[in-house]
Amino acid sequence: MKILIDFFPILLFFGAYKLYDIYVGTAVLMAATLLQMGLIYAMDRKLQAMHKITLLLILIFGSLTLALHDERFIKWKPTVLYAAVALALAVALWGMRKNFLKMLLGSQLTLPDTVWYRLNVAWVAYSAFMSLVNAYVVVHYSTEDWMNFKLWGYAFPLVFIIGQGLYITPHIRNIEHTE
Repeated sequence: MKILIDFFPILLFFGAYKLYDIYVGTAVLMAATLLQMGLIYAMDRKLQAMHKITLLLILIFGSLTLALHDERFIKWKPTVLYAAVALALAVALWGMRKNFLKMLLGSQLTLPDTVWYRLNVAWVAYSAFMSLVNAYVVVHYSTEDWMNFKLWGYAFPLVFIIGQGLYITPHIRNIEHTE
């Protein structure tokens, strides 16, 4: 159920784009994301920082897209979001000596500090990569191509998350056996 909630705004965005245009798609994305956050809040009684940032960026970039009738804003939103994540994780890790991933997930997952460090570095690299790839596609390709990239580009996070799972699994077993 949760995975459906996570993906329904983007699926509605694609559907509205294909049936109408980027502007209707953007309005649908904004409304669906508001609904999505309401559902998440109703279920969890809170929104994670990433949820709040995503909602804020979709509302800001979506409003600019609609008000100025300029599709570039909604197309640049993923670049800004991924860059902000990469920068926040990097500054926290190397500037403030804090591991946000461990702070967010440490109560749910027990891992050695070296594994938390590597996961954080992997998220910095992944987010920077995704920011750069989205920027490249926005600059060099049409809106139709960008939409197709966004649709099929979901393979990147899927592969990344599966890779993380494969990486941390042996460390979880080791900790469970030692406790």
